[in-house]
Amino acid sequence: MSLVEYAAPFPEPVLPQPVCEAPSADAERGEFALALDMRHAGRRDVRVAWEAVGPADAPVVFVAGGISAHRHLRASETFPEAGWLETLPGAGRALDPARLRLVAFDYVGADGRTDAPIDTADQADAIAALLDRLRVRRLHAFVGYSYGALVGLQFAIRHRDRLDRLVAVSGAHRAHPYAAAWRALQRRAVALGQLQCADVQGLSLARQFAMLSYRTPEEFDERFDAPPELVNGRVRVAAEDYLDAAGARYVARTPVAAWLRLSESIDLHRIDPARVRVPTTVVAVEGDRLVPLSDSVALVEGLGTLGRLRVLRSPYGHDAFLKETDRIDAILSVALRNPGDAA
Repeated sequence: MSLVEYAAPFPEPVLPQPVCEAPSADAERGEFALALDMRHAGRRDVRVAWEAVGPADAPVVFVAGGISAHRHLRASETFPEAGWLETLPGAGRALDPARLRLVAFDYVGADGRTDAPIDTADQADAIAALLDRLRVRRLHAFVGYSYGALVGLQFAIRHRDRLDRLVAVSGAHRAHPYAAAWRALQRRAVALGQLQCADVQGLSLARQFAMLSYRTPEEFDERFDAPPELVNGRVRVAAEDYLDAAGARYVARTPVAAWLRLSESIDLHRIDPARVRVPTTVVAVEGDRLVPLSDSVALVEGLGTLGRLRVLRSPYGHDAFLKETDRIDAILSVALRNPGDAA
């Protein structure tokens, strides 16, 4: 049972069954066109691509990650390729697809076709439309990491009668000015690349800058404390191979327009925590340079009695949610538990 009671339950939508790709008891995916009323861009035709794994009659948990995340969470019998959250969902874990229905989607704009300002509110409304299409009246939980936490906060405000609980990991009620400045410089790197007809190189450089903000000096000290080398008369430091590889992987799968608009979307995000009226677990990481602990504290204070703060210490900084899987799983196990469940 939810900790919050609402007067008006969400009506059962009467919609045609969605057309799915490769349906099975294990996993299914599909997509549909949606005319979305966007906060800054008016009505736009967008594509909503989704994937679900787990029993069709199980409680539904929506899972959303950073701006690089997508609909495929983990490998399954039907879709055996590795997912972006591969090691966290699994048997015996909090996100166990044997007892929960895990749903995820590609963010609006991730295909590069929506070259307009995209708000986290737009993402939340697209998720609500997806739930209508899937005939899901109410979510057992929304678990959001990084950008997904921002979208989850918006969903809790805009569609609170459809949500029992929220877990917001490494995301807060606003874009911190320091982090916004990081992203602004990354976007300038892309703009410089575009001026030179080198869009891909600009995006690669932006991604490499981003990697420095996702991780911590402590991790770089441990991994890359080696003397620089002279290569063709130029100094090359130990971390450059790692950064080059990160940039190359990213540009291979990400349209430039998609990255620019989703990067902007983070900076457009700002909500009043007092408007979030569902039980919310906020997970912060000490040393996160994009979402400082002080912002997570401010978010929880604004949530009042509905907010709970959990803090991790990790050398991985903002990316701890991708690396500290066992510790995140332990937090989720408590956050997703129904009141009265056995410990």
